[in-house]
Order: sequence, then C-alpha cells, then structure tokens
Amino acid sequence: MDKSAKVKVVEEIQEKFKKANATFITDYKGIKALEMDEIRKALRDASIDFKIVRNTLAKRAIKGTELESISGDLKGSTAIAFSYKDAAAAAKALVQFTKDKPNLKLRAGTLGKKAISLEGIKGLAELPPREVLLGRLLGSMKSPTTGLVMVLSGVPRKFLYALNAIKDRKAAAAQ
Repeated sequence: MDKSAKVKVVEEIQEKFKKANATFITDYKGIKALEMDEIRKALRDASIDFKIVRNTLAKRAIKGTELESISGDLKGSTAIAFSYKDAAAAAKALVQFTKDKPNLKLRAGTLGKKAISLEGIKGLAELPPREVLLGRLLGSMKSPTTGLVMVLSGVPRKFLYALNAIKDRKAAAAQ
C-alpha cells in the first residue's frame, strides 16, 4: 500500500471515529470470510459499520485525540465496529455475536469520547432499549406533577363529599 492510500485510510478512520457515538474493538482471528460477511450484513442493518483495520493506521488515526487511550487494545487481528445510532443496540448485537461465534472477541470500546472496558460493553448491552428508557424517564418526570394535582384536587373533593353528605341528611330528615 503506497503512502497516499495509507493517508486516505487514516483520514477515513478518523472520520468514522468522529461520526460514531460508540466504537467497539474486536479480535476476529479464526473467523471465516463467509461468517465475517454474515456479521457485517447483520451489523449494517443496525447502522453499525464493521471495518477491519491495520493497527498502525488506526493508531495514527486516534493519535492526539481523546481516544488515544484505546491504542493499547489495537493489536493482533483487529476489526472496529462503528455505531452511529444506538450504542446499546450495537453492544447487544456484538455481545450476541461473541456468544454465537466464539472466535469473535470484544476487547474494548468507546462511548462518546470515553474509553470503556469489556465489562462496560457488557453492561451497556444489558441496558433496556432506548424507548423503554425514555418511557421510564417520562414516567419519572410525570409522577411528581401527578401527585401534586392529586393533592391539590383532594381538598375540593373532600369539600364536595361533605356537601353531598349534608344534602343526603337533609333529604333523609325531610322524609
């Protein structure tokens, strides 16, 4: 590979790191080409770009950035998964692939501009889907206002009950 091609690859990897909200470094040693195509297709459907990179070029791409701390994990047969949408869904898909294909091994990753370990990736994979988390957040935000409305409406409601009881007593006394 000539120098201009290497520069182009480094720039491409830098751009992918900038655009991705999460990245996952994997070791793919021992995976056959057909299996790799299967993994790529499944990940592509989830808006995840799975790219085999040369370690030296990837290290050059992250040199001088916040992500430089993961350069120690760039060794051996390296492929990087770039997630552009839901990081938790990407982590779930990759963890599932590591279970289905034991030769695929997760090493480390990034979430935003912070490095995360293998345990962090597994923790991210255990998170509920984004919609469930948003629903829980909405419920948490809604519950204090609902409680306040119930408390404030309790006084007029009790007053109305007292008036109805007086009306019922007067109606019973009139008969």
